[in-house]
Amino acid sequence: MKREVIVVTAAYGHQQVEALGGQRALLPIIAEAGADGVEIRRELLSDTELQQLTELGSAIAQHQLIAFYSVPEALFMADGTLNPALDQRVAEARQLNAQLLKFSLGHYPRGFDCHALHQQLAAYPLHVVVENDQTDCGKQQALEDFFQDCADARMPNSMTFDMGNWLWVGDDPRVAANSLGRFVSYIHVKAATPHHDTFRAIALDDADNLWRELLKLLPAAAPRGIEFP
Repeated sequence: MKREVIVVTAAYGHQQVEALGGQRALLPIIAEAGADGVEIRRELLSDTELQQLTELGSAIAQHQLIAFYSVPEALFMADGTLNPALDQRVAEARQLNAQLLKFSLGHYPRGFDCHALHQQLAAYPLHVVVENDQTDCGKQQALEDFFQDCADARMPNSMTFDMGNWLWVGDDPRVAANSLGRFVSYIHVKAATPHHDTFRAIALDDADNLWRELLKLLPAAAPRGIEFP
């Protein structure tokens, strides 16, 4: 079974993306490397580029890449309501012809009507997923609460599993993989090492075998996003 490899543009770093003239300039590099797709990051798009998403989507297709779209926002706001920009972000993703739209989880409130959420997400022509981020909202227990409720509502697998972010919040990535693996539909392959009082991402060649161990615990068919220098 072919596993899709997605290159996350953030791996190049904001300064280099800006110096090259934006994420569109990375497309030939990513295509020539043999990747299957690109993850476009909203935080790396200028105001002008946000008005040219259709053109960016066409360029992605011309390079025979699939598109994923990541927004630096939570699906659930601080008051427990859905992100009011959800429809707008879906519209942006559609302009890119994106197959997947990624949020962080945010402040999910237990008892939220996941059946209604399922119906809303099912109406979109793409897959909406949430990722474990580097905040308390991205801790294992928070994701377990959400996906347990999702499972009760028979929602499809909708998690991006970021291997490295667990380290930032003090959780064991192996334990998280065993607990949440059945909900994972996209994997961010990332290795990290302690740096001062936090962590920093490093190339896999410079890392231990944790990322290999995690891949064995996670769904074999899930696309893998390259998110390391």
